[in-house]
Amino acid sequence: MKRYLIAGLLSWLPLAITIWVLLWILGLIQGVFNAVLRLLATLAPQHADLIQSLGQIPGMSVLVTASVLLLSGIFVTNVFGQWLMRQWDRVMGRIPIVKSIYSSVKQVSDTLFSSSGQAFREAVLVQYPRAGSWTIAFVTGKPSGEVLGLLQQQSQPDGQRATEWISVYVPTTPNPTSGFFLMMPRHEVKPLGMSVDAALKYVISMGVVAPQTGTPELPAPSQEQPQA
Repeated sequence: MKRYLIAGLLSWLPLAITIWVLLWILGLIQGVFNAVLRLLATLAPQHADLIQSLGQIPGMSVLVTASVLLLSGIFVTNVFGQWLMRQWDRVMGRIPIVKSIYSSVKQVSDTLFSSSGQAFREAVLVQYPRAGSWTIAFVTGKPSGEVLGLLQQQSQPDGQRATEWISVYVPTTPNPTSGFFLMMPRHEVKPLGMSVDAALKYVISMGVVAPQTGTPELPAPSQEQPQA
C-alpha cells in the first residue's frame, strides 16, 4: 500500500506544482490588474462601471499585461523611446533612497537579461566549501576596480603574468535563488559542456536529474556461445 501511495504521489506531484506556480503567477497579474482598474475608476468615476467590468472578463489581465509588455518593448527600442528612458533614469537617480534601489535593480536586470551580457551564460565546477569538494556554479562576470587590484596583488608573484579572475555564483539546493558569491582564479574552475538550464535542473533536483552528457553508448557484449 505504501509503495502504491508513493507512486501515485510522484505521478501527480509535477503536475500539481506546475499548476500551483501558474496559478500564483496569474494571481499576481490579476492583483496588479485590479489595482490599476481601481485607480482608473477613481480618476474617471463616470466610467467606473465599465472599467470595473473589464476585471470580470476571464484572461483580460493576461492579455493586457502581454500587450503592455510588447508595446513597451517596441517603444523603448526606438530612438525616442531610448531618449525618454534615459530621462526617466536621470529623474529616478535624483530621488533620495529610491535612487539606490532603482539603480541597483536596473544594473542587475540589465546585466542578467541583456542578450550581449555574459552573466549566467556558463556553468562551471568549483571546489566549495573546501578543497576536494566540488559543486556547480555559474559565471557572472569578472572583478574590476579596487577589488581586482587587491586580488592580483595577493596572487601575482614578481615577474609573472597576472592571474585572470572571474566572479561565480554558487546556488543552494533545492532553492537556487539563494547562494554565495565567490571570486576565483579562472584556472581553478572546470568549464562544463552542459547548458545553464541543464545545470540548474541538476542543482534543483539535488543531483537526481542528471543532465545528458552525450556520451556514446558502448555496444552490448555478444551473447553467442563459443564453438565447441
